[in-house]
This record gives sequence, C-alpha cells and structure tokens, in this order.
Amino acid sequence: MKDKLLPILIILSCILFILRLFWIQIIDVDNVQLSKKNSVEKIYQYPERGYIYDRNNNLLVGNESFYDLMITPKDVKEIDTIEFCKIFKINKSELIKKIKRATKYSTIKPSVFLSQISKKDFALIQEKLWKYDGFDIIRKSNRKYLTNSASNILGYISEVNDYEINDNSYYESGELIGRQGLEKSYEKELRGIKGVKYLQKDKFNRITNPYKDGLFDTLIVPANDIRLSIDIVLQRYGDSLMKNKFGSIIAIEPSSGEILSLINSPSFNPNLLIGRNRSKNYLRLKNDTIGKPLFDRGLQGQYPPGSTFKLVNGLIGLQENIINNKTTIRCNEGHFYSKNRFMRCHCKIGTINNLNKAIYNSCNTFFANIYKKTLDKFPNSKLGIDNWKKHVESFGFGNYLGYDHPIGRPGLIPGSNYYDKWYPNGGWKAATTISNGIGQGEILTTPIQLANLTAIIANRGWYKTPHLVKEISKKSLKEKYTEKNFTTIDSIHFEKIIEGMFNVIQKGTAQNAKIIGIEVTGKTGTAENFIKINGKRLQLTDHSIFIGFAPKDNPKIAIAVFIENGYWGTRWAAPIASLMMESYLNKKVKRKYLERYIVNGNLMEEYKKPYLKSNFKINE
Repeated sequence: MKDKLLPILIILSCILFILRLFWIQIIDVDNVQLSKKNSVEKIYQYPERGYIYDRNNNLLVGNESFYDLMITPKDVKEIDTIEFCKIFKINKSELIKKIKRATKYSTIKPSVFLSQISKKDFALIQEKLWKYDGFDIIRKSNRKYLTNSASNILGYISEVNDYEINDNSYYESGELIGRQGLEKSYEKELRGIKGVKYLQKDKFNRITNPYKDGLFDTLIVPANDIRLSIDIVLQRYGDSLMKNKFGSIIAIEPSSGEILSLINSPSFNPNLLIGRNRSKNYLRLKNDTIGKPLFDRGLQGQYPPGSTFKLVNGLIGLQENIINNKTTIRCNEGHFYSKNRFMRCHCKIGTINNLNKAIYNSCNTFFANIYKKTLDKFPNSKLGIDNWKKHVESFGFGNYLGYDHPIGRPGLIPGSNYYDKWYPNGGWKAATTISNGIGQGEILTTPIQLANLTAIIANRGWYKTPHLVKEISKKSLKEKYTEKNFTTIDSIHFEKIIEGMFNVIQKGTAQNAKIIGIEVTGKTGTAENFIKINGKRLQLTDHSIFIGFAPKDNPKIAIAVFIENGYWGTRWAAPIASLMMESYLNKKVKRKYLERYIVNGNLMEEYKKPYLKSNFKINE
C-alpha cells in the first residue's frame, strides 16, 4: 500500500493542477484578466445611448457622432510638441499633464487623450495623425439635444471621474456617464451594456485574429428609449412667460402624477454641456451667483408657502372638528395671540368670515385662530403640534416625495422636537408657533411639494408620486409611481376647500386668473423674503405664489407657480398659472393682452437690489 501511495498522490496532484489550469484559461475570464495580457487587446463596442421623447412622441434628445483621440503611452515616440499642440489646440503643459495621466493609468492600455472631437476637427486631425505613433482615433456617439428647453429635467453626460471608475467596474477611463437630471436617474436604461471583443496580438504587437475564436466576446445590449410625461410645447411656453423672472412653474396631471412641465428660470441651453467646451461653459453657469441657472428652484428651492398653506390648515381644522361650514370668526385687522405677538390681517374691520370666505379673502385671523385651536385641543402643545405635523406630512411635505429626479430638498415641517431645541427650558405654546397657521414661521416647502398639494386637493385626498418618465421602451413603470398615497384627511372635507378656491378666482384675490369657458380653482400666496449678505439680514420684496387646478371637476392640470421677489400672488404668479392652464387645455391662448404683459414683464432690477444695498460687487 505504501508503494502505491506516492504514485496516487502524484496523479491526484496532476489532476488538480490540470483542472486549475483549465479553470483559469478556459472558464474564469476574470482570473485570466485578459485586459492585462500584453498579447490580448480588449476592444469595446458601445451601444447608442437611448433616445428621449416627450409625452407626445416629440424627439428631445438624440445622438451624433464624435471622436476620441486615444493614447497608448508605450508606443509614443518623440514628437514635435509645437506642431502637435497646434493641431490639437492644447498647450504644452496640458500635453505633458495628459501624457502623465495616461501613463499612470496604463502604459500598455489605450486611454482617452482628447475627448469629444467634432467631425469638423476630426477631418483636420486625420491628415496629420499618421505622424504620431501611439495615438489613434475611435468613433463614439454623444448627445444631441433637439430642444433648448428643459435642461434642468434632461441633465447632461460627461466623462467618468477616477472615483466613479473605482466605484463601478463597468466604467473605463474616458467613458461617458449621466451626470445630472434624467440622464443620471435613468443611466442604466439609457446607456445599455457595451460589448467586448478580445483580439490576439503577435510578438510585434500586431493583431492577428480573435482571441480563442471569440470565445470570451460579449454582444452589445441595446439601450432603452424613454418617453417623458413632459409636454414640450407647454414647457417652452412656460419658458417664454418666465423670461426676466426667477422662479419655477410645475404642472402635474392629477390623476396620474405625471409632471407636465418643470420650468426653472433662469435656464440654459442643454447643448452648452456637450462637446469640448463643456467644462468652460459649466464654470460660467456655476459662477452666475445671481441667476444660479444650475440651481433647480422647483426641486431645491425651500421657501415659506405663504397663504397657500392656509388650505392645509383648513383641511386639518375640518378633520379635527375644530370648524365646520357654520364656523365664523370676526376679523379686526389683526389679533394679539400672546404678549407682543400681533398678526395683521388684510380684511376690513368687523368682517365676519366663514371657511369659504376666509379662503377667497385670504384671512390671516381665521386661519391663525383655527391653527391655535387645533393645537390647543390636546392636553399640551407638544401633543398638539405633533398631531398637526402628522397631518401635514401626509401631504408629502417635509420629505423628498420620491420623484425620479436625482436632486431635491425636503423642506421643513417643525414639530415638538424642533421647538424644544429652540426653547430648551420649555415655555413655548401654540401662540409661539402661530405663524405656521398662515404658512410663514418655520415652515419651508418646495414648489414641487406645492404642486403636489394642488394635485391632492384636485383628487379629493390622494396623490400618485410625481414623476417625469411616462414609459421606458414601452415597459410599465415602477409600482411606486402608479399606486395611490392617501392623506389623513377624509375625502368629504375637500369639497369645502375646493369651493373656496373656486371663489378665489370668481370674486377673491385672483380674479385675473379667470379663463372663459373653464372653471378654474386656485389660491394666492405671498411669502416673506429675507436674505443674508456679508452677515447682514435684509428683507426684500415678497415672493409671489399661486396654486390651482382646472377644470374644477375632472381636473386635467394642477399647477404651482413661484416667482421670486414677485410681490403679491396675484401680481405675477396667478396670471402666469392661468395662461399655462389655458395653453394646455385649449391648445391656444386668446388673452393676448395678458400674455404680452407677462412676457414683457421684467424683474431683473429686483434681483440686483440686495447686492446694491450691501455694496456687494455685481459681475455683469
């Protein structure tokens, strides 16, 4: 037996060794690390990036060819740097920096030296390229935006950085990735999956044939096209109304949660962020500290909602049985809620308001009173405000809503924990927080949250998560975009609020938002506006806000308009919203006089005031 043991061990060792070699060389491509073998060249084949259409199948984003200049450092010979820099429009320091970066990445693997060379420049370069060993051209495709609108929605693509390469093994140096907007949110769907070919090279580094007859090659997986919920005609119309104004317009189809328009002003042409001038254009946009075109006010702007929030407090008051149709409150141009806490009201002395009248007159006294009574219903203010907060958050306030855009802010709905931090020794009461009753105080909301509030009221108590993509290559959307989210308010209470909103247009604060033949509902808002510059807190012109939907029954569009420094809600926001609704529902606008007034309206001097007041230098 001892005589047989050694041969058995040798045979078993040989079998294990052979199996391991078979596994390494044939089965396990990762362990072979083909891309690191000098005798194998790895070539990627890229699928065309998916197209983007609007809800009516208008093409918004396509592709066009461009070229990358690749470098393989070990093959680079001595070059005429003056001529090279002139041909490729770079300076000597850039040339040295790029060669060092490519060498650090790999001496034997090609990497991008210059990206996104246009067809025109490629034609000039091609004639001279033969002089420079180690440099080669590969053809790719880049985005082509067929609209100068919706840049905040679409986003852009750019080269992956070192962090992204290390974080995700899919990407290689020089490849493109969705950088913002829907290009980022739907990166996997829009990019597809690249194919790979492995080619055998001989000892002279010449390609001879496919490596192992293409055994390890993979095919391209085509990208998906996506269809947006956006109506690009409405989007462009909104852009024209927002000329020389800062703010946002967000329109939603209430029944589906589909976002019809998401307008950010000021905006920019998305084609600025493609091609070799992308970095320079991006810095110029980023350095615009007044307009901030890269800041999406509709998703990232956090503002007091002003009087639009009275609708929420009215609904909570109804749900908590604080008020009913017969409840009235006398208004005396204001009210003291505690020592030195006075809230002014715009109603005439002696006005008696019920809920309906308080909505269309936007009575501060009425809503401040019912807010206080809502909190005082409970044994202490902590329980009262936390119950109030629970109701408010069921409308989507205080969170990101879950929409399919990668950026946003949650806003703020204060509760007992918030006030305990500000008043660590206690002592705060409902009266301390009274400004919450009229949408001021500590409350912060985003315009998309206000648009969602409007959709909730239009639906009589529920909403579907707002979203920008309607369809992905004819596949159904995620369940979260199709299921209903219900508020804590019973549906029966919404009709009372809607009647008040209807009267806002008929005889209240937004009569300039009437549309002949369409029953419009709405609510104006005016939000206080403070800014801090060089350590000084300045109060500026109030923000103009309007929310509304139409038609009153079976609504097709819910809208929120926010105009920075626009003064009363009725001055700018209400007429802009009504023009948007008319354009969408009637496919044309008859009120040309109002359209001209809005399009020609200019608030740019308002936006310079804080800088002038603080002696802050403005770069024109």
